Amino acid sequence: MTDSGELIDCWRGTVVELLVHAAAQQPEQPALVCEGETLDYVHYRNAVIGLASRLREAAAPARVAVIMRNGIGACIAHFGVLASGAQLLPMNPEYTARELRYQLEDADCDAVIADSALHELVAPLAASLNLPAVWMDSGVPRATEQDAGVHGLPPKVDPRSLAVLQYTGGTSGRPKGVNLTHAALRTNVEQREAMLPTRPAGERILCAMPLFHSYGMAMGLYLAARCAGTLVILPAFRRDDLFDAIERHRITLFPGSPSIYVSLMAHPRFESTDWSSLHMCYSGASALPVAVLRRWEETVKVPIYEGYGMTEAGPVLSFNGPGHAVRAGSVGLPLPGTRIEIVDAETGQQTLGARECGEIRAQGPQLMQGYRNLSAETSEALRDGWLYTGDLGEIDGDGHLFVRGRKKDLIIVGGYNVYPREIEEVLQEHPAVLEAAVVGKPDSYRGEILLAFVVPRPGMDDATDETALGRHCAERLARYKQPARYFRLPSLPKTPINKVDRKALSALAAEQFA
Repeated sequence: MTDSGELIDCWRGTVVELLVHAAAQQPEQPALVCEGETLDYVHYRNAVIGLASRLREAAAPARVAVIMRNGIGACIAHFGVLASGAQLLPMNPEYTARELRYQLEDADCDAVIADSALHELVAPLAASLNLPAVWMDSGVPRATEQDAGVHGLPPKVDPRSLAVLQYTGGTSGRPKGVNLTHAALRTNVEQREAMLPTRPAGERILCAMPLFHSYGMAMGLYLAARCAGTLVILPAFRRDDLFDAIERHRITLFPGSPSIYVSLMAHPRFESTDWSSLHMCYSGASALPVAVLRRWEETVKVPIYEGYGMTEAGPVLSFNGPGHAVRAGSVGLPLPGTRIEIVDAETGQQTLGARECGEIRAQGPQLMQGYRNLSAETSEALRDGWLYTGDLGEIDGDGHLFVRGRKKDLIIVGGYNVYPREIEEVLQEHPAVLEAAVVGKPDSYRGEILLAFVVPRPGMDDATDETALGRHCAERLARYKQPARYFRLPSLPKTPINKVDRKALSALAAEQFA
């Protein structure tokens, strides 16, 4: 069998190195647990190397899409693509064929790894795009697959090469592909570890977040490998399953989102669950209300450390953490090696002082290389070594960052970025819709919900009721992108230059829900 030191050299400076090192130090430690199945670190590593070898021997693809539901197989697929040297495109398994096709074509993928349970959705799509498909189960691989490919020494992966192509919302109405290098991902893991230290081989991390999402990767998949901890994976977020997992597996670390925390606190089992094994909770993906933070800490007796970041930043930029004064409502201090400034929102050139609100910009080694095939958007986001986030915020006199809002009309639903234009384009594909506009409304559970306003074509009011429009969107959009309500208007409010007046629509939405 290949020596662990030689394998580490192959993937030095990448997140794969973390997994190989964990397998060398804790080979029999349970690495992954899901639905009653367990995979230890040595077999986890072997399965990853086996998949990487299979990819290299088949066609040495440059870019591989992974469409997997949460499970052990999703973790193996993720690390397997990175270990092969190909760029990973993690995709939402809840996407429709239309949404998957756009990203696969834009990314110019060479192959796809998909959950066997998604065969009916993915197989016709892969065939139409002439993409070879590797089918995997979500659970523990067979023994032969676990032991495959560990005798040969794979080629080295350059940490400066592209590791992940992660799609996020785009101002053009289409998702933007964010290019991140191996070095950026690995550096961000170490930055996070410095702010939020873990216990070697002693952590049991609960993964309730989707593993294709940058937050689930950074605070679940990579965090567990970094500390050789046990990652307990929920296939989907169900509250009873989460309460059971906390107690059965004696979870020590829990990365969540505001919508998850709110949902848990509304359940009767919140007060009676045994939380005594927990010593740290994290929050990300969207803003955490101070009231939620306080009630959680009063009941669970464990702090929630809130952070801030974005896909373009690898993804973490700041965090509250142990040993630092936690400010309620703040997303903490910049990670080591990271600079965060507030600049004027108009030009981005004037640096503002303490407690002055403006656009948040950041510098650091974890930043993206740019957007795929979008040079103008890249030039707008990356200027003179700074990432302009598009978010508004302020920094207090002690350096704590507070996020106050967004410059653009991005809507965050349950931690996912949604741009109205994509939903509007789908609505306007309906033959009975003349015009459409979508706005967000604050929601205590999801952060925001989507409200759609449509103008029917003359004489077609009946074809634009909520049932018809809901069915139309459900066939074309992932669940979190589907509007919660639909309203008919005789016309959309417009600004003097004939653009849709979103402020007027937001006011109308507030009136409708008053």
